[in-house]
Amino acid sequence: MKQNSTLKIRFLGGVGEIGKNMTALEYGKDIIVIDAGVTFPSQDMPGIDLVIPDISYLTANKDRVRAIILTHGHEDHIGAISYILKDINVPIYGTKMSLALVETKLAEFKITKKMLKRVNPRDRINLGAFSVEFINVNHSIAGACALAITTPVGVVVHSGDFKIDMTPINGNMMDFTRLSEIGKKGVMLLMCESTNVERTGYAMSEHVVGQTLERLFLANVKRRIIIATFSSNIYRLQQIFNIAAQNKRKVAISGRSMLNVVDAAVKIGELNIPQGILIDIEKIKNVPDKDLVVISTGSQGEPMSVLTRMASDSYPQLTITPNDTIIISASPIPGNEKSIYDVINNLYRKGAEVVYESIENIHVSGHACQEELKIFHSLIKPKFFIPIHGEYRHLKKHTLLAKELGMKDYQMIIPDIGDTVILNGKTMRFGDKVPAGSRYVDGLQIDDSNIYVRDRLHLAEEGLIIALCCVSSLSGELLKAPDIISKGVVLSDAQTEAIRDIVSKTLSGFDLKRIGDKREVKNKIRSAIRTFVIKKTKNNPMILPVITQV
Repeated sequence: MKQNSTLKIRFLGGVGEIGKNMTALEYGKDIIVIDAGVTFPSQDMPGIDLVIPDISYLTANKDRVRAIILTHGHEDHIGAISYILKDINVPIYGTKMSLALVETKLAEFKITKKMLKRVNPRDRINLGAFSVEFINVNHSIAGACALAITTPVGVVVHSGDFKIDMTPINGNMMDFTRLSEIGKKGVMLLMCESTNVERTGYAMSEHVVGQTLERLFLANVKRRIIIATFSSNIYRLQQIFNIAAQNKRKVAISGRSMLNVVDAAVKIGELNIPQGILIDIEKIKNVPDKDLVVISTGSQGEPMSVLTRMASDSYPQLTITPNDTIIISASPIPGNEKSIYDVINNLYRKGAEVVYESIENIHVSGHACQEELKIFHSLIKPKFFIPIHGEYRHLKKHTLLAKELGMKDYQMIIPDIGDTVILNGKTMRFGDKVPAGSRYVDGLQIDDSNIYVRDRLHLAEEGLIIALCCVSSLSGELLKAPDIISKGVVLSDAQTEAIRDIVSKTLSGFDLKRIGDKREVKNKIRSAIRTFVIKKTKNNPMILPVITQV
C-alpha cells in the first residue's frame, strides 16, 4: 500500500483525559489540526498555570501543517493557540465567537491576528488534500460547529462538543438537515465527543436555567444577588442580563476573563446588553442591594478568582454580607469539588445564602447525554467510530453505546495520546506512535521535561537541606564549619550537628585547591547527607550542596 493512500489520525490530546483537545489529520504531505486546547493543573502540579499539548510532532513537520481548525471557543479547545503560534505560524479557522476569543489571547501575547480566518456554518474550506465543512451544533457557547472533512479515502465527521437543544437561546438549532445529508452520502469515520456518555437521557435546555433564575430573582427581591458562572457561557450571561433588566437591577461584571469575554461578545453582536444596565464594579457601593446583580468568575473555586477572593475577604470592591444571595451557576469540573465546597463553606460562614447545582436547576450541561449521542450516531451512520473527548472510562462506555446501535468491535478503536490510527477506506488500524503528552506553562515559561514539576513535588513532600561550605581559594580548606539550612525537614540539633560533621569529613577527602569542577565533591556530599537523613528520619529531602571559594 502506498504511503500517500492512507489517512493518518494522530491524537495529541483530548483522549484518556478531559481537556487539552488536539487531533491532527495527515494525508500525504498535508496536515490539518483540529483544536488546540489546554487543561488546568491538578493539585500535583504546584506552581503550574496551564497544561498544553506537546506539539513536537507538529513542530518537526510544520512545513506540512496547513491550518488549525477550531470547533468552538472554550479554553480546552483554543487555550493553547498563543503558545503554539510561537512554533507554528499557520492560518486559524473558526466562527466569529471563537476567533473573537482567540484575538483577545493573541493581543495579550502581542501576536498578529492576520492568520485568523472567519467562517460561518455550512462554509467549506480547501486545505491541500482536505475539504472541511462547518456544521452548526448547539453547545454552551456561541459558534460551536461539527466538522465534515472530505479526504481522499472518505468523509470524516468530527462532532466537536455538542448537545441537542430544541429551544436554544439564540434560536439556531443544530443543523440536523445537513448532518443527515452527509450521513446518507456515506461517512467513513465518526469521531464523537464522550464527556457525558455516562448520563442517561437528554441534557436539559439552557432555558431551564433561565426559569430557575427568574424564580430566584423574585425570591430575593430585597437582597443583593451575586452570580458566578463560566465566562464563556454567553447564553447564560444573556439570560442574566435580560432577567436583571426585567427586575430593574443594575449589573456589575467582575473578573478579567469575564470582562474580556463580554467585551468580545458585544463587539461581534453575540451578546446584547440592555441599555443603561451596566455599572462599573468600583461604583457598586452606591447601589442599594435590591437593585444590584454582580456577575463574577470563580464557579470552579479557582484560587485567584473573584468569588474565591470574596469568600476570603480579599476582594476590595465587595464584602460579603448576610444580605447576599450567591448563585453558583456551574457544575464542578472533576477534581475541583473540594475547592468549590471550600468556597461555599466560607460564604455560608459570612451569613450569605448560597444556591448551587445540588440545590436548584441552576446549571445545564453543554454536552450530549446518551440519547443525544445515539441520535448523532444514527444521523451519521459511520463505517468506523473513534470516541474522543473523555477519560478512558468515557471512551469505553461510548464504544459500548455504539455496539448497542449495531457497530462491531473491529469498527471501533479507543485511542490514547500519541496514538496514530490509519484508515484506507476499507480498514482501520493502529499505526506508529508519535511524541505527545503535556507541556507545563509556568508564567511565561514552558517546561517540556516535567523536571520543574517533579522538583517542586519533591520539595513539597520531602523538604530541602542546603549545605553551605565556605572554602579558601588559597589553601582549599574550610574557613568555618558548614552552615546547614533545612526547610520542610524536621531535624534535631544533634542531627544538624551530625550533618555538619559529615560535610566537613567529606570535604577533607578532596584537595579543593586543585579541583576545578566541583560536581564530584557535591555528589559525595549529597550522597553522604542523604544516607544519614534517610536512616535517622525516614525522609528523602532534596539536598543542595553549595561550595563558595573566598
